[in-house]
Amino acid sequence: MRTIELLAPAKNLECGIAAIDHGADAIYIGASRFGARQSAGNSVEDIGKLCEYAHRYGVTVHVTINTIIYNEEFEETLALVRELVNVGVDAFLLQDMGLMSKVREIVPDTVALHASTQCDTRTWEKAQWLSEQGFDRVVLARELSVEEISEIHKRLPNLELEAFVHGALCVSYSGICYASQYCFGRSANRGACSQFCRLAFDLKDSDGKTIEHQRHLLSLKDMSQIDNLEALMRSGACAFKIEGRLKDINYVKNVVSAYSQRLDEIIRQYPSEFHRASLGRVAYSFTPNLKKTFNRGYTSYFLNGRQADIFSPDTPKALGEFVGTVKEIRRDSFNVAGTSSFANGDGLCFLGGGFRVNRAVGNRLYPYKMPHGLKPGMALYRNQDQAFDKELSGTTAIRKIPIVMTFGLTDNGFILRGKLVSGDVMEDTLSAETLISFDHQQAQKPQHDNIVRQLTKLGNTAYECSDVRLEDGVEQCFIPSSVLADLRRALITELDKKIQERKRITIHRTTRLDSDKAQSYKFVREANPSQYQAFPYLYNISNDVARKFYEQQGIMKPDEAFENQHPQGVQVKRGQVEDALLMQCRHCIRYSLGYCVKRGGKKPTWREPLYLELPDKRRFRLEFDCKDCQMNIHPDVE
Repeated sequence: MRTIELLAPAKNLECGIAAIDHGADAIYIGASRFGARQSAGNSVEDIGKLCEYAHRYGVTVHVTINTIIYNEEFEETLALVRELVNVGVDAFLLQDMGLMSKVREIVPDTVALHASTQCDTRTWEKAQWLSEQGFDRVVLARELSVEEISEIHKRLPNLELEAFVHGALCVSYSGICYASQYCFGRSANRGACSQFCRLAFDLKDSDGKTIEHQRHLLSLKDMSQIDNLEALMRSGACAFKIEGRLKDINYVKNVVSAYSQRLDEIIRQYPSEFHRASLGRVAYSFTPNLKKTFNRGYTSYFLNGRQADIFSPDTPKALGEFVGTVKEIRRDSFNVAGTSSFANGDGLCFLGGGFRVNRAVGNRLYPYKMPHGLKPGMALYRNQDQAFDKELSGTTAIRKIPIVMTFGLTDNGFILRGKLVSGDVMEDTLSAETLISFDHQQAQKPQHDNIVRQLTKLGNTAYECSDVRLEDGVEQCFIPSSVLADLRRALITELDKKIQERKRITIHRTTRLDSDKAQSYKFVREANPSQYQAFPYLYNISNDVARKFYEQQGIMKPDEAFENQHPQGVQVKRGQVEDALLMQCRHCIRYSLGYCVKRGGKKPTWREPLYLELPDKRRFRLEFDCKDCQMNIHPDVE
């Protein structure tokens, strides 16, 4: 039986608790510094509180320290790791190999190490190499297909594989995007991405001909794999990650609920094959709807192979849910053709603009200000649903761990046993019992109702009693309510201890022999030999410890990270800059525009290379690597 984990993002403690309440098996959260989202940091104290709450349900807490680290930050980072271990963190997500080599020496065996998606893991060779360095889990590149994930699992069946299932997509393979640093001095590898890929570009050919004008040609739709979860479960991935450490609590509630319910549906179909990683059942008081949550339109990306409709060239913003088309327009209002209902305050948009509804009368909408460019026939989308937001603002889920209690007699008192229920099966390994000495006194009337009433008063605990079983003879004994309450409280304390002792994470950490290092390094080097030889900053070596690590791997003179070489970005005029690989993408503009002859597209009439040009005239050369079916982006060096 395979354990399945739904991994949810937490912007802060409040979002983390909401994710747990709505069905998450694990939470990933940023610490005060060194996470790949600079604006999503949290104190050690808050992370400790999250761990305490999460561990009641067997939920794990993973902390992201997945940026590259500079020399002057190194000791501070290690000190932060030690503090986080002390408050109960279960796993760390890391990118920096120098940091990883030190962290594995100081964390106990109860804390797992996960290779962040920033490590750019696309192949089984890279996954094996990361495992050999001491990683217990590898977060796979978002671009992989089911077949590619299956191949990695087939080759490395004991390595945990984590796959993204929902949220915003980076157009470049994570960890090797330098466009933000190059243009703006803001490093994606340091958590400060400026979202270069969401900008509008002109696409021009080598003769200066404009093929596309001011379109968002690198801006991808958002990922949604909710209809592909079973295929992913069978591919060998065990953890399914929702992106969104900058998202608000309503996003977390809605998305986590949708995916948790879908996972439970699949597991109910195949109870002998899969089970959830954490404990508890969730009672929801709303119906999740992914269309009502922030999205740029959804795509399954490359999970089922290459497809054209993965980008959103007309806008980089969230469109939301399609609600109809514009019908009749008047001076201060308009009608919507469709079946959707509207509320005052709804946020609506169309390609070219957006507005807030001041007043809704049926399908006639009165905006605060009539938007410029609105025309009959235009598609209309709702990116803020007041009614749905109001519904989410209250208590929308209650998570409880079902237990079965058995109450009986001992020679000199009473015994109360409790077993946790996982799914529809009691877990014999998660049980506890408590005893109390008390004289057996004959009751004047049966005690059944009072026993059940007192034992099931579980209040604000994590538990709910699904059944009370009374052994022979116990109903005829007089038992004060205070004694029953003492037994109940003692049992809950024991169950809490058992859950805390329950092994939440499996550690597979390995130690390689020195003789294996050259072979292991070969796996990484040969994964992309031409790029790593031409642009050795792809190793992201930003500190002395990382440099020493790669020297031990066989690199004689490791090159520094791009950020070390260009801390303020590249501020030069066109024609004075050296070549650089700024992005490597599986998304291919030529294919998405219908001009990939290799895959049945039209034969292009332009002369290559093609260029992306910003309004300030900075240009970027597109290199179409048809052999590896990917697109590389370089600065214009002509």
